[in-house]
Amino acid sequence: MEIREQRDTVKELFTAFQQGSEEAFDTLFEKYYSMYCAYAQRFVILEDAEEVVQDIMLWLYENKKFLVIESSLDGYIFKMIYRRCLNKIATQEVKRRVDTTFYENSHSLLFDIDVVLIDELSKKINDTIVNLPEKYKEAFVLHRFNDMSYKEISLKLNVSVKTIDYRIQQALKQLRYDLKDYLPILFFLGILK
Repeated sequence: MEIREQRDTVKELFTAFQQGSEEAFDTLFEKYYSMYCAYAQRFVILEDAEEVVQDIMLWLYENKKFLVIESSLDGYIFKMIYRRCLNKIATQEVKRRVDTTFYENSHSLLFDIDVVLIDELSKKINDTIVNLPEKYKEAFVLHRFNDMSYKEISLKLNVSVKTIDYRIQQALKQLRYDLKDYLPILFFLGILK
């Protein structure tokens, strides 16, 4: 008997709302919103369930004058909730597939670009280092690639530490200029610090 009374109440509230009672719609919304969300949550997460129910209630509000329901309004609303939840699930599945495909394709493309860029960058670095003045090149290579300190290099080359510092700074300056298109990558890799 209670279910029958509930259906009559929903229909009565909606009928009153169709005739112009905003209060009837507010009552309908407040009284049944939680129940509709609980039903929708059987299919989708709470956030999506609330969105589905709010969309349906808004649709009912906007279409009240044109809506003719011959059976139970409650049944009609539950069917709408069910169908919209299925649509939301399908949409999310399509979005997930698109995201996955996009990620896989872009990851592959980025990997290909990275390999080409690294090869190009390696060649450019080697060419630039080879073209440095001999004394700058020697100090730079000993410091960056042989992990020697300024002091160790100065002892090996029999020059002052300040001279080694100057030569390395000049080599870095030339490298930064010649490799300006690659600076973000070079700084990230620690080559031009």
